This record gives sequence, structure tokens and C-alpha cells, in this order.
Amino acid sequence: MYLGMIGAFVVLCILSLLVGSDPISWTGLLVGSDADWLTLKASRFPRLLAIILTGMGLSIGGVILQHIVRNKFVEPETAGGLDAAKLGILVSLVLLPSVGVLSKMLVALAFCFVAELIYILIIARIRYQQIVLIPVIGLMYGGVLSAGAEFYAYKNNLLQNVQGWLLGDFSRVVQGHYELLYVLIPVIVLSYVFAQRFTVAGMGQEVATSLGVGYKSTVVLGLMLVSVTVAATVITVGSIPFIGLVIPNLVALKYGEHLAKTLPMVALGGACLLLVCDISGRLIIYPFEVPIGLTAGAVGGIVFLLLILRGLC
Repeated sequence: MYLGMIGAFVVLCILSLLVGSDPISWTGLLVGSDADWLTLKASRFPRLLAIILTGMGLSIGGVILQHIVRNKFVEPETAGGLDAAKLGILVSLVLLPSVGVLSKMLVALAFCFVAELIYILIIARIRYQQIVLIPVIGLMYGGVLSAGAEFYAYKNNLLQNVQGWLLGDFSRVVQGHYELLYVLIPVIVLSYVFAQRFTVAGMGQEVATSLGVGYKSTVVLGLMLVSVTVAATVITVGSIPFIGLVIPNLVALKYGEHLAKTLPMVALGGACLLLVCDISGRLIIYPFEVPIGLTAGAVGGIVFLLLILRGLC
């Protein structure tokens, strides 16, 4: 299965490099065409790297959050993290207009971390935690944060610009405008290093403590990794739903929930799904492009609905 996934990943990467409104030919690349190589270097390679890092980061962030909350229906979007990151970016745009992108990301990270921590504290106080109730509370919580973000944007005359900017879209990714996503590389590495701890933490505080795992420190670490991922992706490419929800569930159905073994498949699956959504968005109304926030929402929503209808989640 790993070999098949790797093969599909390689094919999707090649397609991603070749598909676009400005066609690239193998002949032009072989003869050293300046135009083809410039397009490949300045646009297609940065876009491909951004898609891979975003897909891996979001899927890993989703599975970590699911283990922390102990609910398969949870991801940053259904835990308020995504809406909190949007609010953080808006606040930084208004209060700190002269700071750089990295500073704005740190503000979004802080908002996302605090919002997810509050969400965990809220659900910890619920006496009867039904499997569907937890994400419903998260959606309500996120709705409040989203309303606050939109009101803040409306009050400061940012609403129209922000709505288009926060919609997931890789068409803006070119050389020099995506490098912030490199911060996801250490996030992915740390997630794998501490995968065993996240698996144990997913068994509950009592079990984790009995096995010698610091539950609270593991939760804080997991939330921090998720917050970095959400902040970096939102500020660079916008909001992309369902990746962190669908892929962990599909992988868990086949390989279980031991993250030390399944995390590479989760990461690879997230990258492949995002590549499929991106390539589809470039071909549906070619030569124009559908933002990946829409294609990922449609594909991810359909897949997750099928999982629910078949009783697999």
C-alpha cells in the first residue's frame, strides 16, 4: 500500500508541474527553453512544494487534534482554530499594519492556540460526551469566532478584501511568496518524533499518566504544532477545509490509530488529496482556475459524507 501511495504521489507531482494555464512542454524543457524553465522554477515548483507541505501539515494537524480530543470528527475547522487564526490575522492587520508576515503569523498562532485550549476546556466540562456532540460544539464555537472576525473586518473596512484572501487558493503562490510554509517541515518532524506520546494521550489522561507520559505537556505540544500549521497555511494560502478530517479517518480504517506507524501514510495521503483537488481546480474551467478552498471542500465533504453514511466513522 505504501508503494502504491508513493507511486500515486509521484504521478500527481508530475501532473501538477505540467498542468496550468501556461502550458509547459517536455520538448521545451529538453531543449532548454527559457520560458518553460522560468515558469517551472518561478511558479510550478513553488506551488508544488506549497501544496505538499500544506497537505501534509493539515492532515497531521488533524490527526493530532483528534487524538487530543479523542473524537474522529474534529479538526482545526471544527474546533475553532481556523476561525481564531483568521481573527488573529485581522487584528494584526489593524493594530500592527507595519509588521511583517512572520509577525502576523505569530499573532494568528497565539489566537489559534488559545482558542483550541479553550475548546478543550469546554468539552472537558461536558458530562455526556456523545461522538457527534463534540464537533457540533466546535462548529458553534467556531461560528462565534467567525462572526467576531467578520464584524471586526466590517468595522475596519476589510471585509471584501479579507473574504477573497482567506479563501484557499494556490494561484498566488510564486517564488518568494510561499517560503513561510517551510516552518511546517519541523512541525512534521516533531509530530513523528512525538507520535508515540500523542497515541498514548489519545487513550485518556489516566492511561497516559499510568504509562509515564506527561498528559498536559503532550496536549500543549500537540496544540502548539496544530496552531503553527493552521497559522502558516491560513496566512500563506488561505483556508482549506476537510483535509485534516478525511485523511486521518481513511488511514485509521485501514491501518489503525498507532501514529508511530500511520503518520507517514497520513502525511502522504494529505498531500495526495490536496494535489488531486488542486489539479482538478485547474482543469474544471480551464484555462481559468477554481480556488482549492472550493474543490477541497467539495471533495472532502463528499468523501466524509460517504464515510458517515457507511457507518465507518
